Amino acid sequence: MTLGAGALQAQEETNRVAADTDWAVFEGSDPKECWAVTAPKETVNTRDGRVVSVRRGDILLFVTYRPEQNIAGEISFTGGYPFADGSTATLEVGGTTFELFTEGEYAWPATPADDAKIITALKRGADAVVTARSSRGTETKDTFSLLGATAMIEDAENRCSG
Repeated sequence: MTLGAGALQAQEETNRVAADTDWAVFEGSDPKECWAVTAPKETVNTRDGRVVSVRRGDILLFVTYRPEQNIAGEISFTGGYPFADGSTATLEVGGTTFELFTEGEYAWPATPADDAKIITALKRGADAVVTARSSRGTETKDTFSLLGATAMIEDAENRCSG
């Protein structure tokens, strides 16, 4: 299990119910929700073209299911910092780039159709890279392994499908 203690603390109100390689599934109730999640394998922070050391909170990539809200496979990313106002993040999987819109410390695709395209790419890919910019102007590049993604995304979907 590769999720760090910080990531697990962020999930304290729910239980981890499955894990496969670099991904895990958590399940919550009231309202019922299930999510597959992973932490990055590599993180690079740069400012003005130079690598810098910065403090960041949890860095996580999620695929969430909330049946009561008709949410089936919502992609989200938290970079562990507030994103620059009006900025977007990019998610690159297998040579395809997707745009994520930011608000506060989270980023999402624009539509459920985009979520579905990203899930298909995640299941086929080897890794996913999210590039974003913090409110302080730091560019972050986080690389996530997709080993175990297919099994855990499908597990989360099955747990919340009925």
